[in-house]
Amino acid sequence: MKIISVTDIRTLDLNLLKAFDALMDERSVTRAAQRLALTQPAVSGMLVRLREAFGDPLFVRASRGVVPTARAEALAPAVRQLLQDVAALLQPPAFDPATATLTLTVAATDYALRAVVLPWMAALRAQAPGLRVAVQPISDTRIAEQLARGEVDLALTTPAMAPPELHARALFDERYVCVARADHPALAGGSCPLERFCAEDHALVSYGGEPFEGATDRALAALGRRRRVVASVGSFLMLPELLRRTDLIAVAPERLVAGEAGLATCAPPLAVPGFTKVAVWHERHHRDAGQRWARELLFGVCQPG
Repeated sequence: MKIISVTDIRTLDLNLLKAFDALMDERSVTRAAQRLALTQPAVSGMLVRLREAFGDPLFVRASRGVVPTARAEALAPAVRQLLQDVAALLQPPAFDPATATLTLTVAATDYALRAVVLPWMAALRAQAPGLRVAVQPISDTRIAEQLARGEVDLALTTPAMAPPELHARALFDERYVCVARADHPALAGGSCPLERFCAEDHALVSYGGEPFEGATDRALAALGRRRRVVASVGSFLMLPELLRRTDLIAVAPERLVAGEAGLATCAPPLAVPGFTKVAVWHERHHRDAGQRWARELLFGVCQPG
């Protein structure tokens, strides 16, 4: 009995095994050719190559078609399993959120934690309780590298900071609102006139740069107006509690303060440019079934209906 060499394994055509499997089932070169959508001479040629590869006739002529040899009978289960394994490799893996144990690493700002990650994780817990999510601060200078290395699976950022080589999808357009504690007189009647707005003491969030100036101040400057910023904090998560406990007012992203108890909001008395929040991810995870499902859930949470 011939033993297949390493060279034989490296050069063995997978289509030959498909022909072998068809011959085992059909016991006829003609019917095997029909099943494989090939000509009878083509299947006959493949049988010649199979015999050479395995050092055995494999199929011999009978009164009606062909019958397998003992060697072919012994090979048949392994060949069938191999073909099934190869077919499984070519199919995307099934993903069942109810039983999945996937771990996701997400990079986000503190604003995105409140506005995006919080509702998304609530949805994840309801539909995929076995998933784990690790959230870390986003580094705009390293995010492309972190995604390429698999250190981060998904990043929540802005279009300007999204590396062009990454996959990206806009989650929503954010707008700013004027916000203060619920009984603040400046917001009485559901509005805050520009004169009153400029006369109040303000708080803002600054991640760096000029601590007492932001987009609102630049918009005011274009109108020849100013406001008085007396508190600058480095985290959006602190801002709602700061406003509840003081007489300060602020211009803040609407999704940050939506539904916050003890706060009132209204449209700012001037136009303040908003921003777009986007999700970015690397090609290495683009087709992963679990991550694709988690991203689709995120998109649905951010854009309901």
